[in-house]
Amino acid sequence: MKIIRRIACVVLLLAFGLQAVAQEMLTEKNSQVVKDVELETELVVAGGGLAGVCTAVSAARHGTKVVLIQDRPVLGGNASSEMRMGIVGVLKDQYQEAGILEEMQCRNFYFNPLQRYTMWDDVIYSTVISEPNIKLLLNTSVEDVVMDGGRIAAVKAWNINAYTRYLVKAKLFADCTGDGILRLSGAKFRRGREFPEEFGESALHEGGDSHTMGNSILLQLRKTDEDHPFIAPDWAYHFTDADFDYEIPKSTIPGVKFNYKRIYSPKDNNFWWIEFGGLYDTIFDAPDIQFELKRIAYGIWEYMKNNPDGRCKGYELDWIGSLPGKRESTRFIGPHILTQNDVQSGGHFEDVVAYGGWTLDDHDPEAFHKKGRISVEYKCPDYFGIPFDCLYSVNVPNLMFAGRDISCTHMGLSATRVMATTALLGQACGTGAAVALRYGITPAEVRANHIAEVQDMLEDDDCMLPYRWRKPSALTMSARTSEECEVLRNGIDRQWDGADNGVWVEPGEEKIVYTWKKPVVLSGARIIFDSHFKVRGKRMRKLEATTERVEVPQMMAKSYRIEARVGCNKWVSVYECPLNYVRLNKVSFPEIKADALRLVVTQSWGADKAHVFAFDAL
Repeated sequence: MKIIRRIACVVLLLAFGLQAVAQEMLTEKNSQVVKDVELETELVVAGGGLAGVCTAVSAARHGTKVVLIQDRPVLGGNASSEMRMGIVGVLKDQYQEAGILEEMQCRNFYFNPLQRYTMWDDVIYSTVISEPNIKLLLNTSVEDVVMDGGRIAAVKAWNINAYTRYLVKAKLFADCTGDGILRLSGAKFRRGREFPEEFGESALHEGGDSHTMGNSILLQLRKTDEDHPFIAPDWAYHFTDADFDYEIPKSTIPGVKFNYKRIYSPKDNNFWWIEFGGLYDTIFDAPDIQFELKRIAYGIWEYMKNNPDGRCKGYELDWIGSLPGKRESTRFIGPHILTQNDVQSGGHFEDVVAYGGWTLDDHDPEAFHKKGRISVEYKCPDYFGIPFDCLYSVNVPNLMFAGRDISCTHMGLSATRVMATTALLGQACGTGAAVALRYGITPAEVRANHIAEVQDMLEDDDCMLPYRWRKPSALTMSARTSEECEVLRNGIDRQWDGADNGVWVEPGEEKIVYTWKKPVVLSGARIIFDSHFKVRGKRMRKLEATTERVEVPQMMAKSYRIEARVGCNKWVSVYECPLNYVRLNKVSFPEIKADALRLVVTQSWGADKAHVFAFDAL
């Protein structure tokens, strides 16, 4: 048995690329307590939430060497199993965010149909570790920066699990921490609420203070057949009806909505309103805020579960968070500060690289303990643009940022802080960083001379940009095709304003074809399949341990092949995909000279026909 165990250990070590080296027993005389490691890379990304993940992955896919530093054992930030906040963004289906975020969510359909949060963590993890250009440091916190004049030369970081100190040198740095640890560089920033008159904003709060939106701890419930009273810890709050006896008037201001605590039902409730900390410092006072949120959370569930009206009969508390999710702390200053007016006017920027579509959702800093409304929503356009000038520092030339610490006012942040938006900001940041490193220039120089290139790259990577459409490849536009297939090269890779913008094909059907008068050199293709924006959101489930499964959208192509025509009407297969579950497919194959190219879907995920939005010849 001992031999079998030893063999198993060796197999596991080899499988993970580790080699166990026999050595003598270690003591204080022949070993070290702390290990020092020095790394050198092109881009350091601090923070592994959705913004940091999308920054790192997008940069890596465009050829950049990246070190991604995350202070938690999992990736995903507020969307991870540690916090379980729902991913939200635009409110209307045709504007849904795509790009790397959509790719991960499509992967989640396939690998995690029961929507288990811990498995979602590993979907994100798999996306990162599959990129050879990324070195991931989990459980590692940035502690300091090393400056070279006004530029950041390196960061110092500490891994508490591995007792390892890191010195990571790089040419470019991206702060996606939300709290802005790279402010240690001397980068300009602000925290709190501006006076409304500073930027001509019409917010209802007074402003001119350090108050912020608060942190939240969430709950997840489980349906049960039995019913038992809930016993809260002694240190929890013990609420009564009197604690929630206050008026809840509706707003009489056009375009403004008031929100209140939602204590009435366990259904469709992720308890976002268990919020506290806006009157305190959400960074330095984090331990005290965490304890207060625990007191509130247990007290709320005790009140709901044991309420004599039986509102929570058949429900049990399955999970309570321990790490509060933050809405707001600090915001860096870039060449442009995004304001309420920018959002409400639609964000028409020459250097637009991302967009949002959430409301201006301003939470009261008093939050849960406020008697009355706890947030105010201001109506916004269906979507609004966010410029590249919000993603890099105005005074530290090699510092970029993405997430909730971008350059914006408190009111601007109230619309951009949600995670589908921060994911797009991350992909824009990583793409801009890759362009900067490719040319050996600063982000400011990218903005001045290469912003069109960044925008084209983002659109090619399935990130829609407001008020413009993607430009299909030159080969695609020079080809001839059927009238039905013309929509595949209109650059609108989604249903829009009632137009389908796609082609429906039966498995085996050969109607998606491009032809050229003379043979051309082909080496790849770009395809957009339909991931069904219209019928689903991006949220994970709110109840734990459900058996309801989500599926890969049925009209998605499950398998397909690409064929080229060579010689006298001879079709040859140049690429075959036996399993697909994502929206964007970029494929390459050995160069071939052909006068036609076609896409043949061989199987869908259940529908009679698959739906294709784009097919580009490369």
